[in-house]
Amino acid sequence: MRVETLITNKLQQHFAPSHLEVVNESHMHNVPAGSESHFKVTIVTEAFEGKRLLQRHRAVNQLLAEELKNDIHALAMHTLTPAQWAEQQQVPDSPQCRGGQ
Repeated sequence: MRVETLITNKLQQHFAPSHLEVVNESHMHNVPAGSESHFKVTIVTEAFEGKRLLQRHRAVNQLLAEELKNDIHALAMHTLTPAQWAEQQQVPDSPQCRGGQ
């Protein structure tokens, strides 16, 4: 199973998000073509209500611990409540990689 699909499935099953985007950003880094090592996740869920940003990130990191240990080199997270998402409806673009050139 592809890493992107595995991340998506785990986040869907655990958090039941109202909005979820998992973007493979590996092509923006100095990695072989077809790599699945750099991801950006935008997840909107009621499960984050009343939780600080650090708590939200820890929850995602714990859920994806095996993938972070073996497959994922970098994971950018945007963890939002439905109210926060309603206000902004977008997340910032990831910066271009400066390493490995």
